[in-house]
Amino acid sequence: MSVASIPAAIRRLYEVHEEKHAIAILTEDFPDEFDEIISVLRGFRLTKTMVTTAGGRKSPIATALDSEFEALGWEEKKFDTRIVIDETELVSPTHKVDCYKNRVALEIEWNNKDPFYDRDLNNFRLLFDLRVISVGVIITRSSGLQRIFDGLGKGDSYGNSTTHMGKLTPRLGGGSGGGCPILVFAITDRLYDARR
Repeated sequence: MSVASIPAAIRRLYEVHEEKHAIAILTEDFPDEFDEIISVLRGFRLTKTMVTTAGGRKSPIATALDSEFEALGWEEKKFDTRIVIDETELVSPTHKVDCYKNRVALEIEWNNKDPFYDRDLNNFRLLFDLRVISVGVIITRSSGLQRIFDGLGKGDSYGNSTTHMGKLTPRLGGGSGGGCPILVFAITDRLYDARR
Protein backbone atom coordinates (compact mmCIF):
# COMPACT_ATOMS: atom_id res chain seq x y z
CA MET A 1 0.00 0.00 0.00
CA SER A 2 1.14 3.53 -0.68
CA VAL A 3 -0.16 7.10 -0.72
CA ALA A 4 -1.85 6.18 -4.03
CA SER A 5 -4.23 3.94 -2.07
CA ILE A 6 -5.67 6.97 -0.23
CA PRO A 7 -8.95 8.01 -1.91
CA ALA A 8 -8.26 10.39 -4.81
CA ALA A 9 -10.65 13.00 -3.40
CA ILE A 10 -8.56 13.18 -0.22
CA ARG A 11 -5.28 13.37 -2.16
CA ARG A 12 -6.66 16.33 -4.11
CA LEU A 13 -7.47 18.24 -0.91
CA TYR A 14 -4.56 17.27 1.36
CA GLU A 15 -0.83 16.70 1.06
CA VAL A 16 -0.33 13.12 2.22
CA HIS A 17 2.95 11.79 3.61
CA GLU A 18 3.66 8.33 4.98
CA GLU A 19 6.43 6.74 7.05
CA LYS A 20 7.01 3.04 7.73
CA HIS A 21 3.95 1.56 5.98
CA ALA A 22 1.41 3.48 8.07
CA ILE A 23 -1.26 3.25 5.37
CA ALA A 24 -0.99 -0.54 5.11
CA ILE A 25 -1.22 -0.88 8.89
CA LEU A 26 -4.24 1.39 9.12
CA THR A 27 -6.15 -0.12 6.20
CA GLU A 28 -5.44 -3.73 7.14
CA ASP A 29 -5.37 -3.71 10.95
CA PHE A 30 -7.52 -0.67 11.79
CA PRO A 31 -9.95 -0.28 8.87
CA ASP A 32 -12.72 1.28 10.98
CA GLU A 33 -10.40 3.93 12.41
CA PHE A 34 -8.94 4.58 8.96
CA ASP A 35 -12.43 5.02 7.50
CA GLU A 36 -13.32 7.45 10.30
CA ILE A 37 -10.20 9.52 9.67
CA ILE A 38 -11.00 9.68 5.95
CA SER A 39 -14.63 10.58 6.72
CA VAL A 40 -13.63 13.49 8.99
CA LEU A 41 -11.11 14.75 6.43
CA ARG A 42 -13.65 14.47 3.62
CA GLY A 43 -16.16 16.61 5.51
CA PHE A 44 -13.73 19.30 6.67
CA ARG A 45 -13.50 22.73 5.01
CA LEU A 46 -11.21 25.56 6.00
CA THR A 47 -13.26 28.75 6.13
CA LYS A 48 -12.19 32.37 6.13
CA THR A 49 -13.90 32.80 9.52
CA MET A 50 -11.84 29.97 11.00
CA VAL A 51 -8.62 31.63 9.85
CA THR A 52 -9.51 35.15 11.01
CA THR A 53 -11.01 34.22 14.40
CA ALA A 54 -8.55 34.31 17.30
CA GLY A 55 -8.11 30.88 18.79
CA GLY A 56 -7.05 31.30 22.41
CA ARG A 57 -6.02 27.91 23.81
CA LYS A 58 -7.30 26.01 20.79
CA SER A 59 -7.97 27.33 17.29
CA PRO A 60 -11.38 27.01 15.61
CA ILE A 61 -9.74 24.60 13.13
CA ALA A 62 -8.45 22.25 15.84
CA THR A 63 -11.76 22.53 17.71
CA ALA A 64 -13.76 21.63 14.57
CA LEU A 65 -11.61 18.57 13.85
CA ASP A 66 -11.49 17.45 17.50
CA SER A 67 -15.26 17.59 17.82
CA GLU A 68 -15.76 15.43 14.71
CA PHE A 69 -13.41 12.77 16.06
CA GLU A 70 -14.98 12.97 19.52
CA ALA A 71 -18.43 12.35 17.98
CA LEU A 72 -16.99 9.11 16.54
CA GLY A 73 -15.72 7.89 19.91
CA TRP A 74 -12.13 9.14 19.76
CA GLU A 75 -10.85 10.60 23.03
CA GLU A 76 -8.07 12.77 24.34
CA LYS A 77 -5.78 10.31 26.11
CA LYS A 78 -2.94 10.54 28.60
CA PHE A 79 -1.12 7.32 29.37
CA ASP A 80 0.21 6.42 32.82
CA THR A 81 3.58 4.92 31.89
CA ARG A 82 6.21 3.60 34.28
CA ILE A 83 9.45 1.73 33.90
CA VAL A 84 10.54 -0.79 36.52
CA ILE A 85 14.24 -1.58 36.79
CA ASP A 86 14.84 -4.33 39.33
CA GLU A 87 12.73 -3.00 42.21
CA THR A 88 12.98 0.67 41.29
CA GLU A 89 9.96 2.18 39.57
CA LEU A 90 10.47 5.27 37.43
CA VAL A 91 7.53 7.34 36.26
CA SER A 92 7.86 7.96 32.53
CA PRO A 93 5.20 10.53 31.69
CA THR A 94 3.99 11.01 28.15
CA HIS A 95 2.13 13.93 26.67
CA LYS A 96 -1.61 13.70 26.06
CA VAL A 97 -2.68 12.57 22.59
CA ASP A 98 -5.35 14.81 21.01
CA CYS A 99 -7.43 11.92 19.67
CA TYR A 100 -6.97 8.23 20.44
CA LYS A 101 -8.90 5.13 19.50
CA ASN A 102 -7.93 1.45 19.42
CA ARG A 103 -4.13 1.88 19.24
CA VAL A 104 -4.29 4.76 16.75
CA ALA A 105 -2.97 8.11 18.04
CA LEU A 106 -3.87 11.29 16.18
CA GLU A 107 -2.50 14.80 16.72
CA ILE A 108 -3.87 18.03 15.26
CA GLU A 109 -1.16 20.66 14.78
CA TRP A 110 -2.66 23.71 13.15
CA ASN A 111 -0.73 26.74 14.42
CA ASN A 112 1.56 25.87 17.33
CA LYS A 113 5.27 26.63 17.58
CA ASP A 114 7.12 24.09 15.44
CA PRO A 115 8.82 22.32 18.44
CA PHE A 116 5.37 20.83 19.10
CA TYR A 117 6.21 18.47 16.24
CA ASP A 118 9.21 17.23 18.26
CA ARG A 119 6.93 16.60 21.22
CA ASP A 120 4.36 14.72 19.10
CA LEU A 121 6.91 12.59 17.25
CA ASN A 122 8.79 11.73 20.44
CA ASN A 123 5.48 10.81 22.08
CA PHE A 124 4.56 8.57 19.12
CA ARG A 125 8.01 6.95 19.28
CA LEU A 126 7.77 6.24 23.00
CA LEU A 127 4.17 4.95 22.90
CA PHE A 128 5.01 2.75 19.91
CA ASP A 129 8.11 1.36 21.66
CA LEU A 130 5.97 0.60 24.72
CA ARG A 131 3.50 -1.24 22.43
CA VAL A 132 0.67 1.12 23.34
CA ILE A 133 0.03 2.47 19.83
CA SER A 134 0.48 0.88 16.42
CA VAL A 135 0.42 4.03 14.29
CA GLY A 136 0.49 7.81 14.65
CA VAL A 137 -1.42 10.30 12.51
CA ILE A 138 -0.84 14.05 12.27
CA ILE A 139 -3.24 16.54 10.71
CA THR A 140 -1.46 19.82 10.04
CA ARG A 141 -1.34 22.51 7.38
CA SER A 142 0.40 22.83 4.06
CA SER A 143 3.09 25.49 3.85
CA GLY A 144 1.29 26.77 0.73
CA LEU A 145 -1.52 28.22 2.86
CA GLN A 146 0.75 31.11 3.83
CA ARG A 147 -0.30 33.19 0.83
CA ILE A 148 -3.96 32.98 2.01
CA PHE A 149 -2.95 34.06 5.52
CA ASP A 150 -0.91 36.93 4.07
CA GLY A 151 -3.86 38.01 1.91
CA LEU A 152 -6.12 38.09 4.97
CA GLY A 153 -3.63 40.16 6.95
CA LYS A 154 -2.95 37.18 9.25
CA GLY A 155 0.50 36.29 7.95
CA ASP A 156 2.27 37.30 11.15
CA SER A 157 0.04 34.93 13.16
CA TYR A 158 1.07 32.03 10.93
CA GLY A 159 4.80 32.56 10.74
CA ASN A 160 7.60 30.35 9.51
CA SER A 161 8.35 29.06 13.02
CA THR A 162 4.87 27.58 13.45
CA THR A 163 3.57 24.11 12.58
CA HIS A 164 3.37 23.53 8.81
CA MET A 165 4.66 20.83 6.45
CA GLY A 166 7.90 22.66 5.74
CA LYS A 167 8.82 22.18 9.41
CA LEU A 168 7.52 18.62 9.73
CA THR A 169 9.07 17.04 6.63
CA PRO A 170 12.72 17.30 7.80
CA ARG A 171 11.78 15.85 11.17
CA LEU A 172 10.06 12.87 9.54
CA GLY A 173 12.95 12.36 7.13
CA GLY A 174 15.41 12.55 10.02
CA GLY A 175 13.68 9.73 11.88
CA SER A 176 12.23 11.76 14.76
CA GLY A 177 9.33 9.33 15.08
CA GLY A 178 11.67 6.38 15.67
CA GLY A 179 10.09 3.12 14.54
CA CYS A 180 6.52 4.39 14.75
CA PRO A 181 4.57 4.26 11.47
CA ILE A 182 3.25 7.77 10.80
CA LEU A 183 0.69 9.15 8.37
CA VAL A 184 0.37 12.92 7.79
CA PHE A 185 -2.42 14.89 6.18
CA ALA A 186 -1.70 18.57 5.47
CA ILE A 187 -4.63 20.90 4.79
CA THR A 188 -4.15 22.70 1.45
CA ASP A 189 -5.68 25.79 -0.18
CA ARG A 190 -8.05 23.50 -2.10
CA LEU A 191 -10.01 23.13 1.16
CA TYR A 192 -10.31 26.90 1.62
CA ASP A 193 -13.77 28.50 1.44
CA ALA A 194 -13.42 32.30 1.29
CA ARG A 195 -17.22 32.79 1.36
CA ARG A 196 -17.73 31.51 4.90
